[in-house]
Amino acid sequence: MAVSIDRVYQKVLALANKEQRGYITPQEFNLFADQAQMEIFEQYFYDINQWSRQQGNSHEYSDMLVNLEEKIDKFTVIGHGTNATIINEYGDVNLNDDLPDLYRLGSIRVKYSDNAEYVTAEELRSRKEFYLYQSSKLTKYNIKRPIYHKSAQTSGNTRLKIYPYKVAGGGINGVQVDYIKKPFKPNWAYIVVNNKPLYNTTTTVDFELHASEETELVYRILTLAGVAIEKPQLTQVAAGLQTAQIQQEKQ
Repeated sequence: MAVSIDRVYQKVLALANKEQRGYITPQEFNLFADQAQMEIFEQYFYDINQWSRQQGNSHEYSDMLVNLEEKIDKFTVIGHGTNATIINEYGDVNLNDDLPDLYRLGSIRVKYSDNAEYVTAEELRSRKEFYLYQSSKLTKYNIKRPIYHKSAQTSGNTRLKIYPYKVAGGGINGVQVDYIKKPFKPNWAYIVVNNKPLYNTTTTVDFELHASEETELVYRILTLAGVAIEKPQLTQVAAGLQTAQIQQEKQ
């Protein structure tokens, strides 16, 4: 269940307007909404790292690691068939061309011309590691144990190079990619009637985060709005509410 962007917008306006702390336009709100959603989304991965180092509990609804994984699951894309394209004979893949909503990379599986099944490729994180793999007969890559490394291009694309890219009977016949996708960009859509913005449900895009993030979204947007409209009191109030919520979650 997504978070209603209109409900968040109305709460933000109500809190911002209290004691004449300022008005937030729909354009400003949409900018803050996108920023707040991405901040919360990125924080999931840091929180998972933190909670995975602690002992869980047997209560499925209060285990923080389980809850965080549930929040991320809806953004997990499992590759079926071939969802990434080899762009040349050297095993290169431009991920952003095939997966424009890519946020974090998961498993890579490769299918070769003379192999009926996809095989999981192992990532090598450094050129030194690649040379070590290549020089040893025991670890050298093959069609049953392919490898890949990735690099960032000047264009901003993430490129993969898969080994081996040439084998007897042909080469790479398909690539499957599992990944975490970006949340949709939220948008409080409106039409102007009598110089006032009226909510338009037709083209609105709700927050894609878990329903439990509604309060966090309100606090983060208020914090950003307080900076933008130069109302430090608003930022202080929002930051105080957010801190109280975080302390409650971590008790």
